[in-house]
Amino acid sequence: MKVEHALRMMLRDRAKTNGSQIVELAIALPLLMVIVVGIMDFGTAFKLKQVLNGAAREGGRFASNQTMADVSEPNPNSVAGIRDAIDTYLAAANVKDCGLATAVPNQSGMTWTYTASSACAGNGTFTLIIDRGNALQTAGTPPLTMETTKIHISYPYQWLFGNVMRLIIPTANYATGVTSITSDVIMTNLN
Repeated sequence: MKVEHALRMMLRDRAKTNGSQIVELAIALPLLMVIVVGIMDFGTAFKLKQVLNGAAREGGRFASNQTMADVSEPNPNSVAGIRDAIDTYLAAANVKDCGLATAVPNQSGMTWTYTASSACAGNGTFTLIIDRGNALQTAGTPPLTMETTKIHISYPYQWLFGNVMRLIIPTANYATGVTSITSDVIMTNLN
């Protein structure tokens, strides 16, 4: 009899807490979603930054060994080769090139600017600037001026974090829209 009474009391007490678990889940789940999506979103942006750094370095390494003899031509093969090296690196890292492979550059002096926006995140624009005549002055005595190639990459990144925040707080505007993630590299022209 005492065992039955103890079991009834335990079941009655247990029945009182079932509703509170659902309320706790309803409060905790949105916060957990924000944390998980935030970690994934910022991690993806950081990974993209590292991939862009690698692509710019690869393009710079390739550029340092390319001839400067063809830069006076309208569409020099050396510049197209640099673009292709960067595009290949991005493709190997599973990053959309937004149409870079088929983009036609705008030339100003020894600077070629490629802009691509097909299938880019959030209608953003991917920009690649290749400056084959960049002058870099050293800080030594006497200072030396070296001819270098400067590569600048600007890639659009569409944030997801803000969309999740707006589910919880409709007026929130944290990490919304498109942010340009950039990378630059300068390499000495060896040829």
